[in-house]
Amino acid sequence: MIHKEMASGRWFEFSLVEQLANIGSDVERTISWRDKGNLEYSQKAFERTLELIDLTVADPKNKKRLKEVLRTREALIDYFMYDNVYGSTDKFWQDYFLQFGYAAALKREQKRKIKQK
Repeated sequence: MIHKEMASGRWFEFSLVEQLANIGSDVERTISWRDKGNLEYSQKAFERTLELIDLTVADPKNKKRLKEVLRTREALIDYFMYDNVYGSTDKFWQDYFLQFGYAAALKREQKRKIKQK
């Protein structure tokens, strides 16, 4: 277990959007390290990605979204580890997860503004 704190329950405190934004950060690291030629770090980032996806799948509040999350996991594994039969690209994954990062940032900003009032 790489994310021990997250696995102990903290991950379940995040919304699905926040979970996917965090997964996207590790996908971005996977791509970045691979592009820099550091395959060891890229592999470690991808292992973190899979662990976070598995924690997301284990989160009871995500039961209705499991199909999408599991398909995302399957397509990521296909892209980074196998033959890329789905035809994914770095840009596709970056764009896919960017929307969650943006939504999570908006949510954080809204919370910050509420606290300031």
